Amino acid sequence: MKHKLGDKAPDFTLYDQNQVAHTLSKYLGKKVFLYFYPKDDSPGCTAEACSIRDNFSVFEKKGVVVLGVSIDTPKDHAKFVKKFELPFTLLADDKHEVVKLYDVWGMKNFMGRDYMGTFRSSFLIDEKGGIKKIYEGVNPKKHISEMLKDL
Repeated sequence: MKHKLGDKAPDFTLYDQNQVAHTLSKYLGKKVFLYFYPKDDSPGCTAEACSIRDNFSVFEKKGVVVLGVSIDTPKDHAKFVKKFELPFTLLADDKHEVVKLYDVWGMKNFMGRDYMGTFRSSFLIDEKGGIKKIYEGVNPKKHISEMLKDL
C-alpha cells in the first residue's frame, strides 16, 4: 500500500530504547517527523542520526516530535542513543510490522547481494495525523536540511 500526501498516517505502537511504548496517535496535536532507517550504528544511519541530533533544537522550537524507526531491538537502540548522545526517541520494529505498514520494507541490493531491508524514508505528519510530506531515497547527510526547510 503506497501512501499519498493527505492520507492518514497508519497508527502503530512500538517500544523505544527504554522499553517504553509509543503510539503514533498519542501525538495528535503535534507535528511528527517519522524517519525509517536501516541499521543502528552503520555509517549512513549514524550520519543521519547525528545530523538530527545536531539540529534537534530546531525541531524542539517548532514543536516537532522526532521518532526514528528501525528493525533493531530496544537494546541495540539504547547503545546507539548512548554512544552518539541522541536526544530523540528510537523505536524498535523488530517484528517488521511498521516498516511493512509504511511500505518501506523490500528487496535491496548491496555490492551485488540481494536482501530484504528498510528503505531510508521519512514522513512529516501534521497535527491532525495526516501525511504532509513523504521523503524517499533519502541522502542521510543532506536530508535534515531539506526537512527543516519544509517545517
